[in-house]
Amino acid sequence: EMEAKYTRKMQALRDEMDLRRKTEIHELEERKNTQISELMGNHEGAFGAIKNYYNDITAKNLTLITLLKEQVEDLKKKEVMLEKEKADVLRENKGLTEPLQEAQELVAELQKKLVHYYRDKEALMNSKAHLKITQKELKDLQWEHEVLEQRFSQVQEERDELYQKFTRAINEVQQKTGFKNLLLERKLHGLLTLLEQKDVELSEVVAASNLEPSALSLVSHKLEDVLNSKNATIQDLQLQLARVCKAHNDMLQTFEAKLTAFGIPLDNLGFQPLSFPFP
Repeated sequence: EMEAKYTRKMQALRDEMDLRRKTEIHELEERKNTQISELMGNHEGAFGAIKNYYNDITAKNLTLITLLKEQVEDLKKKEVMLEKEKADVLRENKGLTEPLQEAQELVAELQKKLVHYYRDKEALMNSKAHLKITQKELKDLQWEHEVLEQRFSQVQEERDELYQKFTRAINEVQQKTGFKNLLLERKLHGLLTLLEQKDVELSEVVAASNLEPSALSLVSHKLEDVLNSKNATIQDLQLQLARVCKAHNDMLQTFEAKLTAFGIPLDNLGFQPLSFPFP
C-alpha cells in the first residue's frame, strides 16, 4: 500500500512536474517565438535601414561615379588643353631661352654693377668727407695765402728798398774805391818815376864827382837806406791797395748773396759791378 501510495504520489508528482515542464516549455517557446519575432522585426527593420542606407550610398556612388566620369572627361579635356598649352609653353620657352640667358647675363652684370655701385657710393661718401676736409684746408690755405701775400708785398717793399740802398751803396763804394785806387796808383807811379829820376841823378852825381871808394860806400849806404824807406812806403801802399780791393770784393760777394736770397737776378742791376784783382 505504501509502495502503491508512493507510486501514485510519484506518478502525480511526475505528471505535475511534466505539466509544469510542458507549461514552462510552452512559455519558453512563446517567449522564444516572441523574441524571434522581435528579432526578426528588428532585423528586418535594420536590414531595411541598411538596405536603404546602402541603396542611398549606391545611388550616391552612382551619382558620384557619374559626376567623376564627367570630371574625368573634363580633366581629360583639360589635360589635352594643358598638353597643347604645355607644347605652346615649351615652344615659348625655347624661344625665350636665349632672351632668358641674356637676361641672366644682364642680371649678373647688373649685380656686379650694384656691387660697384655700393663700393662707389661708399667711396663717394669718403670722397665727400675728404672734400669737406679739403675745403676746410683750402680755406685755411687761402687765409694763409692772403697772409703770405701781404707778407710778400711787405717783403717786396723791403727788398726794393734794400735793393735801392745796396745800389746806392755799391755806386758810392765803387766811386770811392775807384777814386782811392786811382790816387794810390798815381801816387805809386809818381814815386816810381821819382825813384828812377833819383837813380839817374845819383848815377850822374857819382860819375861827375869821382868820389873815393869810402865816400862812395857811405853815399851808397845812405842811398840804400833811402831806397829801403821808399820800398817800405811802396809796400805799405800796396798793402793798403790790397786791403781796399779785398774789402770791395767782399762787399760785392755779400751784395750778390743778398740779391740771390731775395730772388733778384744779377742781370736786373743794369750795370756790371767792378771787381779788382789783388795787386
